[in-house]
Amino acid sequence: MRKKGHPKALYLLFFTEMWERFSYYGMRGILVLYLAKTYAEGGLGIDNKTATLIYGYFTGFVYFTPLIGGWLADNFLGQRKAIYIGALTMGLGQLVLFGFRNYIGLALGLSLLILGNGFFKPNISTLVGKLYEDGDPKRDSAFSIFYMGINLGAFLAPLIIGILTDNIFAERNAAGEITMYGYKYGFLAASIGMFIGYIIFSALSRKLLGDLGVAPSAELQDVADIKKASNEMKYAHDQELTSNEKKRVVAIFIFFFFAIFFFAGFEQAGSSLTLYAENYINRTVDLPFFGSFTIPTSAFQSVNPFFIICLAPLFAIFWMSKIGQRITTPVKMGGGMVILGIGFFFMLGAVAERGGDISDVTVKASLWWLVMTYLVHTIGELCLSPVGMSVVTKLSPPKLASLLMAVWLLSSFFANILGGYLASTVEALGAGKIFLYISIFVIVCGLAMISLNKVLLRMMNGVR
Repeated sequence: MRKKGHPKALYLLFFTEMWERFSYYGMRGILVLYLAKTYAEGGLGIDNKTATLIYGYFTGFVYFTPLIGGWLADNFLGQRKAIYIGALTMGLGQLVLFGFRNYIGLALGLSLLILGNGFFKPNISTLVGKLYEDGDPKRDSAFSIFYMGINLGAFLAPLIIGILTDNIFAERNAAGEITMYGYKYGFLAASIGMFIGYIIFSALSRKLLGDLGVAPSAELQDVADIKKASNEMKYAHDQELTSNEKKRVVAIFIFFFFAIFFFAGFEQAGSSLTLYAENYINRTVDLPFFGSFTIPTSAFQSVNPFFIICLAPLFAIFWMSKIGQRITTPVKMGGGMVILGIGFFFMLGAVAERGGDISDVTVKASLWWLVMTYLVHTIGELCLSPVGMSVVTKLSPPKLASLLMAVWLLSSFFANILGGYLASTVEALGAGKIFLYISIFVIVCGLAMISLNKVLLRMMNGVR
């Protein structure tokens, strides 16, 4: 008899992923601050331009190595072993950042995190899909639950680690001002989170997952079907793409091209927006019964996942409504880019409130400018990111499905590096100009995609 609910293994993967995202987003929230603060303040004393470039390359390669880790798991390791390797490698990387406050520790720690993420990230998602048979309607629901685990970890980590770095382990002078931040303890907490995820997974995976993900996918073909499968693969390989399939592939690359610029703007959250919040946003609030409290800069990295948790179900309902179903993919994604550009208007409001790009850090802007920016950017993200992944699966010819999804993910690789270069120009040009230039450019890109709606729909050949 078929069970109506989800298997318990889904919740094992949920909590494992939650702790991995806690580890990643926790360190991501403090990374650029750790790089830019002076050594006396608990950082590495790297100039802002170089710090944002390092951040951009790090987050970019985090999206590149899953291509390698996924291939190794499919052909040699199996998903389970790859997850073990990834979790241990990332936990070790965070420990290196905790234990060695120097350039060697930085290079080694970030390298381990990049490699570990490559083993971990693609394979735990693959296991979620393997829990369900083809055509099982519960699969979409399962990925929604799993996605909530991602955002729960991303929401909690910056809050908790921000309190550790800016309060519990921070050193203060007689006036109560922070003289040294406890960034290394933030990395320690991120490491602990990753090891908790590893322990949970290793303790329960055999019981709840059985043999799922143990053997490499390449070895799972039943002996009796090898010849048949080989012939089918040869036939698929030899068969050329039809004219309609070629047009669909071109459409995917057009979406990929536009997505690079969207994510380059969106990923300013961890670089230029973080540095702006640290120096020029009034983060002090008055809380009932607690008095005055200064919000850690890294805590603002929790705003986006909080809004995703709140808004994603509403978007899912809207896209399924009659109105939502009439909105085509190019319009959705182009609209997402326009909305992202509008979000930067609020940062321009923050710059204007301060009287322009003045260097006086005692002149602060309201934190609500930053919160509204994150809110609008989240709306733009929900219009573009999940919609883009969905349309790639719909447009890809079967024999190119995995490759083209990898191409889509590579948009974040290029975008994060481009975003790092954009953030590195803030000091030379001023935050106001950079926010304005990004805003105008992504709005123009969004309008261009919307204007291409009919052309793209013809290329998509029936997919909306």
